[in-house]
Amino acid sequence: MTVIYGLIILAVIVTIHEFGHFFASKACGVKVEAFSVGMGPVLLHKTIRGVDWRLSLLPLGGYCSMKGENDYQKAYEEGVDFVAGDRDSMYGCHPLKRVLIAFAGPFANYLLTVFCFFIIGLVGYFYYSPSAKIQLADEVYPEIHSAARDAGILTGDTITNINGTKIEDFAALYSEIAMNPDKDLQITVERDGKELTFTARTDLDKDTGAGKLGIMSLPDTYQMHESKRYGFFGSIRYGFSETAKMIKATFTGIASLFKGVKVTNAVSGPARITTMLGQTVQSGFKEGFRNGLCSVLNFVAIISISLFLMNLLPIPILDGGLILFSLIELITKKHISPKVRYVVQYIGLAVIAFLFCLAMVGDFKYFMGLFNAKK
Repeated sequence: MTVIYGLIILAVIVTIHEFGHFFASKACGVKVEAFSVGMGPVLLHKTIRGVDWRLSLLPLGGYCSMKGENDYQKAYEEGVDFVAGDRDSMYGCHPLKRVLIAFAGPFANYLLTVFCFFIIGLVGYFYYSPSAKIQLADEVYPEIHSAARDAGILTGDTITNINGTKIEDFAALYSEIAMNPDKDLQITVERDGKELTFTARTDLDKDTGAGKLGIMSLPDTYQMHESKRYGFFGSIRYGFSETAKMIKATFTGIASLFKGVKVTNAVSGPARITTMLGQTVQSGFKEGFRNGLCSVLNFVAIISISLFLMNLLPIPILDGGLILFSLIELITKKHISPKVRYVVQYIGLAVIAFLFCLAMVGDFKYFMGLFNAKK
């Protein structure tokens, strides 16, 4: 059931992405020929208002097929230097419309992420966490470097603020540190009734890309907390602010790849994502409906914002590549030749294939680690 749950949720995320393309195509006057939930052989289909709606065999994605998507390939094969598309086709419409159609898919994922955090902010959830009173990790594990000790922080200090963000418990403390690897942090602590401020530079965990401060929680301070609930309009603000934080964290993670973080640990493939999604559904709802719902929505938000950013990369096979080419045409007022599009498309395929292989290696290591842990 774990895999089934994961596949269903992944299909929903991708389908919402494709619906972004669908509605933008309709708004821009470009004909949609087919819309499929799933990939591969078509199981069921029905034509409604000129669109062939399909349910396909492999629940690993979906597609929105628009008129004239492959016109440039036909033009290349025929040796033509210009794609003569109809006005209601992908390459016959204005370049700005093409930009809007391409951007609408990733933007749908952005809105999905905002919606997920909106619901989380609205319903709230319960969680267990120690207090923000800390112990230096090197007192228990001498081999661990403690950036906190270097900064002057001591065991027994209670961290109350990091870079202007109020810290309520160790969960919030961990999150703030993890999202700021290899950075200077202004940390305020409470010690003997006094507030003291220190500057500590976090370490970079090269296995995960997260920041480390060399501190530990005090287990005897564990207690249950309830997250803040923001009301309707407050939850809308919360949705946008948390989405912005996640985008920032994603860029931080990408930057960490150039600092020696293990790429195969940082990049997840479909197998690992599907399994983790399914596990989140199963484990989350065991702790109650609110906790289960928020756990699933949080994971959906992570995957969705990743799709948003990944698809905007200026790689020809992705939406970002189409946006780039269309903007070049818009600015230069010149059409890009079918031959250039064709060649660059294959370069894009090679890049995606390379990233896919990295993800597969990462997934293999992940599942082998789980298998060995069970022995």
